[in-house]
Amino acid sequence: MNTTATLSSKYQISIPKAVREEQKWEAGQEFVFIPKGKGVLVMPVPELKDLRGIAKGADKSDYRDRKDRH
Repeated sequence: MNTTATLSSKYQISIPKAVREEQKWEAGQEFVFIPKGKGVLVMPVPELKDLRGIAKGADKSDYRDRKDRH
């Protein structure tokens, strides 16, 4: 998909409909902007409920606590 958008005089960009629909993004959703070289990666901020269980089965043997930091 190759779509473009133009930065307005108020420094706003409208996300093209095709992108919003494909990504299932909705109005009011919060996003994070991550600088990458000369561009920016735009990603939705996950909701807390979506992060539940993300580390299930993780190896805890090499875990460092705050007390272990220098």
